[in-house]
Amino acid sequence: MSEKVIAIILAGGKSSRMGQDKAMLRVDGAHLLLRVYQVAVACADNVYVVTPWQERYEDLLPVGCQFIREARYEGDDVKQVETHGPLIGFAQALAEVNVDPEWVLLLACDLPNLEVEVLQGWIEGLENSRAEAIAVLAKHEKGWEPLCGFYRKSCLLGLNKYISEGGRSFQQWLDQNTVDILPDCSTDMFFNCNTPEDLRRRLL
Repeated sequence: MSEKVIAIILAGGKSSRMGQDKAMLRVDGAHLLLRVYQVAVACADNVYVVTPWQERYEDLLPVGCQFIREARYEGDDVKQVETHGPLIGFAQALAEVNVDPEWVLLLACDLPNLEVEVLQGWIEGLENSRAEAIAVLAKHEKGWEPLCGFYRKSCLLGLNKYISEGGRSFQQWLDQNTVDILPDCSTDMFFNCNTPEDLRRRLL
């Protein structure tokens, strides 16, 4: 089955700086993960949530939500479950989706300021991207915004090669490839809640 755009939401982070599960934080009365999911559904033909903790989120998200269970490994403490990081989580998801879209909208679960209209406008502009571009992302002084942007599904082959060679950094992988830049990247949609202070700033 071929589709233009699907969405993948990464919800496998440890949230260590926040001190609690970021996906479960409430912003404007709704859990962050649910807010991101609702935006994704408005923009994509299919939405997948990638997490090692499917049971934690099943009651939070609508019935029929498509989960991809992220591979995990046990830390020294058997009670501590670790994931392999967002890049590998993304690659695992790309390999498991049961459709064949041209584009994948990748979103972190801790983005409280997403705007459907902005994302839909960016989707309309994807047809203008260069054929050799593996992604269309925002870029700022500190680098790319890898967890709120678009990737060609066909990037998986090169991504797997990068990972097999020990690569784990989105920034390094993107710098090794052709990436187009999203227009109007001044939006505050890229603000994410990593710490309690970030959350307080968003709730002010």
